[in-house]
Order: sequence, then C-alpha cells, then structure tokens
Amino acid sequence: MDRTALGGIRLPWRAPAGRPSPEEPPAERPRRPFWKELPVLVVIALLLALLIKTFFVQAFSIPSASMENTLRIGDRVLVDKLTPTFGSEPSRGEVVVFHDPGDWLRAEQQHRGSGNAFLRGLQDVFSTVGLAPSADEKDLIKRVIAVGGDTVSCHGTGPVYVNGKALDEPYLYPGSTPCGDRNFGPLTVPAHSLWVLGDNRQNSGDSRYNMAGPGGGFVPESKVIGRAITVAWPVTHWKTLPIPDTFSQPGISDRAATLAGSHPVLASLAGAAPLTLLRRRWRLRSARRGAGRKSR
Repeated sequence: MDRTALGGIRLPWRAPAGRPSPEEPPAERPRRPFWKELPVLVVIALLLALLIKTFFVQAFSIPSASMENTLRIGDRVLVDKLTPTFGSEPSRGEVVVFHDPGDWLRAEQQHRGSGNAFLRGLQDVFSTVGLAPSADEKDLIKRVIAVGGDTVSCHGTGPVYVNGKALDEPYLYPGSTPCGDRNFGPLTVPAHSLWVLGDNRQNSGDSRYNMAGPGGGFVPESKVIGRAITVAWPVTHWKTLPIPDTFSQPGISDRAATLAGSHPVLASLAGAAPLTLLRRRWRLRSARRGAGRKSR
C-alpha cells in the first residue's frame, strides 16, 4: 500500500533513498542529437574498413585489357588478403594481385588526371581504407600458371605445358593463342616463385615479356597481395573466379624430380638415399655371415 496510518492520520508514503517512487517515474536520459553521433559513427566505419582492407579483403580496379574477357577494364575485384597472411602459397590457376616485381609497368604511363583536386584527394582517402581503388595503383593482376619447382613451356601455337601436362585454357580471350607471340621454356620455376600469364595473351605484359629483366620473369611469392575471388562491380559483371579444372588434372603436381634437380640439398639427399640403403643391407649380410661362422 502507498499510505501509512498512524493515530488516525494518513501520512504520505516515501520510497527508501535511492529508489524512485512508483508515483514518480524516473526521468528519461536525454538523447544526443544525431549530428553529434554522426562523426563517431563515421570514425568507427572508417576504422573497420581500414582493418578489413589491411587483413581481410581489398578492392582493386582493373586498368588494362590483359585479363580479358575474364576481367574487363573498369571491373572492381575483391581480393582475399587473409590467405597469404597465414602463409598459404598461391596455387596454379588462381588469379592473383601482386606488387610490380621489377619495373613490369615501365611501358605503361601511369599518371593522375587533371580533374578536380578535391575529388582526387577524396579518392586517396577512400583508397587508404579500401573503399575505392587508388588513383596511383601500380599493382598487377595475372593468372598463376606454374609454381615453385614446376617446369613450364610453350611453343608455336601451344598449348602451355606444366610438368609435361598440356593445359586446356577455355578462359583465353577469343582469338588469343596460348603462347601469344612469345615462346618460352622449358623453364624451371624457382622455389617460392610464380610464373604468371594474362588471359589475353596477345595483350599482356606478363612473365613472357620480362624474362630478360630482374628475376627472369618470375614473381616472388612475397610480392603477392592476395587472390582475386570475385568481380564485385559492375553488378552486370558479377561472378566468382574459381580455379579452372585443367589445373586439377592427374600428374600436373608431379614435380619431385624437378625440385630435386633445382635444389642442391634435395639433389644430395635423393642421391644419398639409395647409397645408404645399399650400405645398410651390406652390413646386415656381413653380420649374418659372421654369426653363421661362429655357430659352426
């Protein structure tokens, strides 16, 4: 009850200290205006975008026709950066983005337009947090054809051979030949390196065109930013970028002999193993013969 009777006089009931009276509801906390919360929300969104770009996924813009028709000029692709971060090596058939390994972009004049300076600055800000491609991007995007230890070659009208297996490449640009206009190989890809080609072989400055430069046309795995997993924009071009079936054919991963031949340590181990086994058998036979003579 909310009243107390004392000597016929009804006294008003008072709530204990710290507790609101049922007749007096607690005052509502005033809400902050939206315009005051907006800067905080923007900062949180930018921090989350920066975190995602740094460790998980980043958007890249396609600047050239070297990967047509798989990727077209102006397409925005999402690149998985998490897998390389945890040490997973790129696989044959993946489309990867990588830093220029040795002035591969020397033939392409990359400069900023003379547009609105404010808009260019705004693009730089958004590119920093991964919300837009950079206006000064100098990264490349190609398809991994061979990895460390593989033997790769292509002559004439093709096809490309990896470890003696011919590739069936339905993703090539219509009218493009597997070798393009450059024969190569047989070449052995160094450990922790990649041999990359564009899907538009007649219009791609890839490993074939950089064999005389630093690195011999090979891309160090340390230069790889990540694997392109999907085309996100424009919506009409949306698609995933899976590994083609030709890179899963039996025998294409057989590179043990190549690895042994290209690495002195592995070659030494491969040569020493048979000798060790023969020596062990000879000792066992000698021991058995000695035991037989003693028993006589």
